[in-house]
Amino acid sequence: MPVSVYVLALGIFAMINCELQVLGMMPQMARDLDISLSQVGYLVSLYAAAMALGGPLLTLGLGTQPPKKILYLLFALFIIGEVLGALAQSYPQLIVSRLITGAVSGAFFGTALGTCHRLVVPELGIRAVAIVLAGIMVGTILGLPLASLVGEYYGWRASFWLVVVLTMLAALGTAVLLPVLPAAPKIGLRQELAAFGNRQLWAVFATSFCVIGTTYAAFSYFVPILTQLAGFTHHSVTLLLFAYGIAMLMGNHLVARLAGKRNLRILAGGLVLQSLFLMLLALLVHQPWAAVSAILGLGLTGISMNPAMVSRVMQVPNGERPLVNTVHASVITLGIMFGSFASGQVLEWGFSLHAPMWVGVAIAALGLLTLRLDRSGAAASSPAGSADTVPL
Repeated sequence: MPVSVYVLALGIFAMINCELQVLGMMPQMARDLDISLSQVGYLVSLYAAAMALGGPLLTLGLGTQPPKKILYLLFALFIIGEVLGALAQSYPQLIVSRLITGAVSGAFFGTALGTCHRLVVPELGIRAVAIVLAGIMVGTILGLPLASLVGEYYGWRASFWLVVVLTMLAALGTAVLLPVLPAAPKIGLRQELAAFGNRQLWAVFATSFCVIGTTYAAFSYFVPILTQLAGFTHHSVTLLLFAYGIAMLMGNHLVARLAGKRNLRILAGGLVLQSLFLMLLALLVHQPWAAVSAILGLGLTGISMNPAMVSRVMQVPNGERPLVNTVHASVITLGIMFGSFASGQVLEWGFSLHAPMWVGVAIAALGLLTLRLDRSGAAASSPAGSADTVPL
């Protein structure tokens, strides 16, 4: 496997660190900038919105350039945005930083995945994509605990500077190790848009939206929930977040092995289990064993559903097309935005930190309804007797 594939994974890792870093430093940022916890949480929503809307637009604007040139520009823009965040003295300045880095991250994800396919022979394409996407998993495992640890000992701004350094390393690796590739040929937009006339595709998108929204409704507020309600120290929270990431990686591995066989049942089971773990956390958060069990359970059943979500999209007619997968990534990002925003809103209304868990339960219930719609469409497009069309 070319070393340049791992360099792309490092770039993804740096940007995932950026996406998650504010979640590990919410109390410190709120105190330093004199803002509320919900306002800090909204920074996650803003980042997600920039990824979902700005990412595709930025990709379209740069799509005719060679990949290496595009990556150079994206790295430069990302570093500028993250430096603005590190130097921010007000909430509006942080908003600008998150909008820039979010849009660049969305464009980088698509560019990195498209480029890694071209770096290897066709039979190694899936493996190369898996390595690049491993940057997301490792970033989620290490990013939030690392940000929490750095923020605790050196201040939240140090976490922003750390991401700048990681991005510079990825940019240097790209300059040295990534070969020069010609610009990819354009795909007709009219042909791409035809895929979106399939109603089942929108049901699949809605399920992905709800799965991720359920996860981020609570995940966005894990640090204050675990410190203020469960009574854990910041050091203990860092360890718990690391354990959460390990559980997520284990769940991702398991779901990846099963994806494509029983996707509907996997997604339904994931939503039900997420609901149960969220209720456990909401009702028994003051019991350490319950809080730890719920956090680990949410790691196993939340973001780890991603392989089943991607597999389900690929099973829809024309689901393999680039624009379909780009929009799917945007839908997932919007789910992140909606989950964190909805929880922040109920906190603004005066509800306690128990509320984000119940918001997640409500979104999961909507997700189960979308699966019913998905199943009806799948029955028409899947072979008779397919395991994926068994009633839920």
